[in-house]
Amino acid sequence: MVEQKKVDADVEQVKARRKRDQDRIDQGQITHPKDLERMQHEMLSLERRVTSLEDDELEVMGRLEDAQRDLDALTAQLAEVDERLSVLRAGRDEKTAEIDASLAGLVGERAAGVEGLPEDLLALYEKLRIQKGGVAAAAILQRRCTGCQLGIDNAEIAVIRAAPSDLVIRCEECSRILVRTSESGL
Repeated sequence: MVEQKKVDADVEQVKARRKRDQDRIDQGQITHPKDLERMQHEMLSLERRVTSLEDDELEVMGRLEDAQRDLDALTAQLAEVDERLSVLRAGRDEKTAEIDASLAGLVGERAAGVEGLPEDLLALYEKLRIQKGGVAAAAILQRRCTGCQLGIDNAEIAVIRAAPSDLVIRCEECSRILVRTSESGL
């Protein structure tokens, strides 16, 4: 845009000078033959300069049209990206709301589930949960701790089998609380 204004101004300036010189010739203000000849050469030179500047002006206009076309295409792409982003944000917000609702339900279930448990057991569980990346208790499945996935040796299995059901048993390898089930292999 700035370049086009500059070229337009140059063309107008040269055309104004050409008109002024032509008017001087037409009004007979130049009487000396050598001055008249020099003025006619200058008129030819100005004519060539106008032609050159008009060519430059056309080139600048072409580049401006190309740039405008590119801008329009990029603006359309940006609108598409903004629309896609809006859809993705709405999906994210919907999923976040679902997760928040699910979490609230789980927190309520957990509160009901821990009610009546001894404080020292809850404190141990919370401490292990933080240390073990969220998994503080692991089931014994086929004589294996599902927390660390290591097998439990026969001597330890015998101790676990003989222990009262309300005794808290911990894995010797990962320190998680072991949960005995019918699939424990005891």
